[in-house]
Amino acid sequence: MKSDFTPDNSGLDIRETMDGKPVAVPTAESALASVAADAARAKKAIKSARPDHYIWGIYIMFLLISVVELFSASSSEVSSSNVYSPLIRHGLFLVAGVAIVLGLQRTHYVVLKRMAWIFAVFSLALLVLSSVAGVEINGAQRAIRLAGMTIQPAEIIKLAAVLLLAAILSKNQAPGGVTNSGVIQCAVVVMIFGGLLWSNGLTNMILLMGVSLSMFLIGGIQWKKLGIVLLVYGVCAGALMMIKYTKPDTSNFDEVRQESVVAGTDTKKEAGRADTHKGRLARWLAGTNPDDKIDDMNRQVIFSNFAQANGGIFGQGPGNSRESARLPLAFSDYIYSIIIEDTGLVGGCCIILLYLLLVLRAGRVAYKCSRAFPAFLIMGCAVLIVFQALVHMAIVTGLFPVSGQPLPFISKGGTSILVMSAAIGMMLSVSRYAVTSGNKHEIKAEKNALPEDLQASNFSNYTINQ
Repeated sequence: MKSDFTPDNSGLDIRETMDGKPVAVPTAESALASVAADAARAKKAIKSARPDHYIWGIYIMFLLISVVELFSASSSEVSSSNVYSPLIRHGLFLVAGVAIVLGLQRTHYVVLKRMAWIFAVFSLALLVLSSVAGVEINGAQRAIRLAGMTIQPAEIIKLAAVLLLAAILSKNQAPGGVTNSGVIQCAVVVMIFGGLLWSNGLTNMILLMGVSLSMFLIGGIQWKKLGIVLLVYGVCAGALMMIKYTKPDTSNFDEVRQESVVAGTDTKKEAGRADTHKGRLARWLAGTNPDDKIDDMNRQVIFSNFAQANGGIFGQGPGNSRESARLPLAFSDYIYSIIIEDTGLVGGCCIILLYLLLVLRAGRVAYKCSRAFPAFLIMGCAVLIVFQALVHMAIVTGLFPVSGQPLPFISKGGTSILVMSAAIGMMLSVSRYAVTSGNKHEIKAEKNALPEDLQASNFSNYTINQ
């Protein structure tokens, strides 16, 4: 075997194998030059990167709608001394949300991935603290009072779960789908988070499970594994319901809790919450009738139906709602009914279209991502936002039983606005820093710049990554 070689001017070494045939091998200098060129291209791409303007446009539209409709829906909170006080408080949270978006869109998604477990542990600690020493909101102990602000950890933990699931799924990708280890880890995370969310509302737990299943499907999970996950979720949810609802009742539902959202009190919390869920489900199955007597049990549903009926096709015009003055929680849990009253069926459909456009745009960016983690992250955030919006609308229109879910970016609620703004910021970070051009040099540079646990390819766009 000849060990000598002859360099040429092309940056290759011409070597000879054992059989005497010449082989071109890159020189050390040319290999270093190639790595340096890739790094330079990566820096140039990051420096010139811009966040997705479609996502920004949709977010701004939500903010504008929020300002108008929150003012329209807050007549019950207006005081004679300052009619703009509810709008000012809401506006401060919107401004804080925009600041979070601007900060996160400048944060590389690698940093977000490194913070996944820390964020998850922090949100779990807040949730446990709210269950032990929290304050009551509408009859449930689910919030923490801090510096005059009410924090609802249930909102935070949903985003933490999305970030953690994206990290786990991206690390356990394979051409055939999600590995068994990845499925098991994700299922355990969802069951732990969901179990703790149970005390903060059944809807939150169902929402988390729905988002996780969507992320499984986005990751290309095999149908057999998906069926097993559904079975496990069903068994765990059934067990929790049996534990909660088979406790002996201390009194009749109507005597245990009168759901007066104006008073915001619950006299027999432990017995009342289980009976509250049962009563809501029973009333949902029974439906409403125009001849029903209005009481504290059906006040929200009936006045919400009045508002939607009053809206008609084109609505009464922004600020002309007549039901906002007597509809409890018109500014939060039932703001969609005020939107329909103001803008009619047309306006309600436009709101739905905006949310669907958000998830469609996220899907477009995710499909073009060369790495798995940013694709999972942007889709997980989009699905979380849209699922919560659809659940809110389903509750308001009577498709789901009554439960408290704010309409993302539009309903009043500081924690919800800040958390959903953080989700938008993460989506913009992905759209800014993830390589979506299909350029092989940029894809290679991105891969070389990422840590090993983030180098998994996005197999939904596998052909581009090769």
